Amino acid sequence: MLEDKLLVLKCRRGSRDAMCRVYKKYKDYLLTLAKGLLNDQAAAEDVVHDVFVSFARSARQFQLTGSLRGYLATCARNRVRDKIRERTRRAQALESANPAIVDSDNPEHCIIEAEELQRLRQAISQIPYEQREAVILHLKGDMKFREIAKLQGVSVSTIHGRYRYGLDKLRSMLNSELEQ
Repeated sequence: MLEDKLLVLKCRRGSRDAMCRVYKKYKDYLLTLAKGLLNDQAAAEDVVHDVFVSFARSARQFQLTGSLRGYLATCARNRVRDKIRERTRRAQALESANPAIVDSDNPEHCIIEAEELQRLRQAISQIPYEQREAVILHLKGDMKFREIAKLQGVSVSTIHGRYRYGLDKLRSMLNSELEQ
């Protein structure tokens, strides 16, 4: 937190090194969040790019009042929502990203993992957005429930419910696929 305040102060003074440090420190975290929420690698990269461009443009006026990580996560979340609204306006369905294939000497193992990952991504894309956001931010973003509640502007118990219902729906969808 102290390092972030120092980095923001240096960014306000025009330090490119500080801006690079902020980027390197948080880009993977934001990319994980955006990809989990969008289920699209290219769109997630666009979101992260937009967040950092916006941050760089406003760095001289930026006032850090809380956590830089939380601020950037909020920016990424808002950009993700914009992307989803944009997709809805264009009447496009969410596109699944290509499954990542793990390096392995066993091709059967790679195929099984790729199929499981694809099923998980499809199931995540089918749960309501608020639940998906709670699950992804908690599991992939390592955010606490009260941080997510503050981010979404709802109570902690609401986030607990969204998280629990989201996981229950995922279990239900994935278990029903296994039974078939």
